[in-house]
Amino acid sequence: MWFNTLIMKKSQLAIENFKTLNCAQSVLLSYASELNLDELTALKISAGFGGGMAMAETCGAVTGAYMVLGLKAQGEGKTIQDIKTETKVAVRKFNELFLAKHGSLNCKTLLKVDISTPEGSAEANEKNLFNTICPELVGSAAEILEKEF
Repeated sequence: MWFNTLIMKKSQLAIENFKTLNCAQSVLLSYASELNLDELTALKISAGFGGGMAMAETCGAVTGAYMVLGLKAQGEGKTIQDIKTETKVAVRKFNELFLAKHGSLNCKTLLKVDISTPEGSAEANEKNLFNTICPELVGSAAEILEKEF
């Protein structure tokens, strides 16, 4: 159904996914097969995180990456506390890398417009931000995961 993850880098796959999905879905789905997560479940879990959780807060590409990091921390013999601790460390590292590259984790700041309002969403569409800035953020989040985790 979705693009073949074996021939495409995760960052490229995430950008392709973003053509029809939200930012969080795009990142999580690009890792779904690797994480033994079925596609429909991945799409449902991440549906509410796009557009900065529909409030232009934490970027959906970032929250999608957090979901990947939490799932990557799962493993045989690990306690929930181990998973929680490992995920927190990974999220902090991801945040540092994303911030270094983009200067913010916040959707409003990254887009320089509040897409949670009708006016802001119209402005984002008018400026073509969903086709210029957002794919870069989605690809970047997936690329950080590829290279660092």
